[in-house]
Amino acid sequence: MRKYRPVMAVGAVTALLGAGMVHQATSASAFAATPKSTVINYLRSISGTSIVSGQHNKEPAAAPGAYTQQVHDVTGQWPGLWGGDMMFRSDDVNNRQRVIDQAKTEWRNGSLVALTWHACSPTVGRTCEFEGGVKTRISDSQFQQVVTGGTALSQTWRSRMAEVVPYLRQLKDAGVPVLWRPFHEMNETWNWWGGRPGANGGAKIFQQMKDYFDSQGLDNLIWVWNVQDNPAGGWSQYYPGSGYADVVSLDAWYKAYPSAADYQQIQTIAAGKPIALAELGKVPDARLLTSQPRWAYFMVWSEQLRGNNSNAEIQAGYFHPRVLNQGEVRF
Repeated sequence: MRKYRPVMAVGAVTALLGAGMVHQATSASAFAATPKSTVINYLRSISGTSIVSGQHNKEPAAAPGAYTQQVHDVTGQWPGLWGGDMMFRSDDVNNRQRVIDQAKTEWRNGSLVALTWHACSPTVGRTCEFEGGVKTRISDSQFQQVVTGGTALSQTWRSRMAEVVPYLRQLKDAGVPVLWRPFHEMNETWNWWGGRPGANGGAKIFQQMKDYFDSQGLDNLIWVWNVQDNPAGGWSQYYPGSGYADVVSLDAWYKAYPSAADYQQIQTIAAGKPIALAELGKVPDARLLTSQPRWAYFMVWSEQLRGNNSNAEIQAGYFHPRVLNQGEVRF
């Protein structure tokens, strides 16, 4: 049992960098360059005993530590996992470098790094708004063109992926493994890539991205496959296969916390791989942490931290004996 960690003063141990908050190292030693297998094995090793705390930082990209700072304001702790986003709006795309710089800082400080990408549909411009750009439906014919080499939509999508490669390569060169979660909530239909079961659906576009990024030498990416807790179930219809996923994850939005059936379904798909709660609106409570102990990490969604949790609930989650915060994640 770890000793109780008292709440620190608001804003302690922080430094300003441009428009975003970047905190200084809180652990005695920073992570060195680490192969992705070390992180995967670490997540597997803590499954059943501990869970890494995490916080997403959705927007603006100009301040990619803003929500992590809110965690510290409430608890005096930095999350054990920092989440960022490659995003879609013009201003955010133009600030991707800040996101990468923040990721490097978080890794040096002793937190795991996770990145999501709300990608614009290849049927719209290079940058877009969420409505009609990310949250949009494209026809089955258009989707098949996206995943069929040589078509105009396939070439457009390849160019979009190519724009992200140099940023991810910076993290590779800095020795930072990245929990990379593309095409999230693949079983949902709000996004242009989702709601397409079977070998030629979401699984295929996931496989193609991994194959392409592998060809670009991005061996620092830990591939996180993701679905939402849709009551329709049948999530395995979207799975790209064990050779393409390193972590199997769930977003809990239909329910505050995953049901016992959700927990079992994810474990069945994972078949021994680490499992994670990639998006939550609620900070995990003691009941969840005790009854579903194999989740390796959780990540609370940006504005939901303060909008959907009291200070007492946030503190209870971060001070729970099972929860590992920054400085407690050790390989």
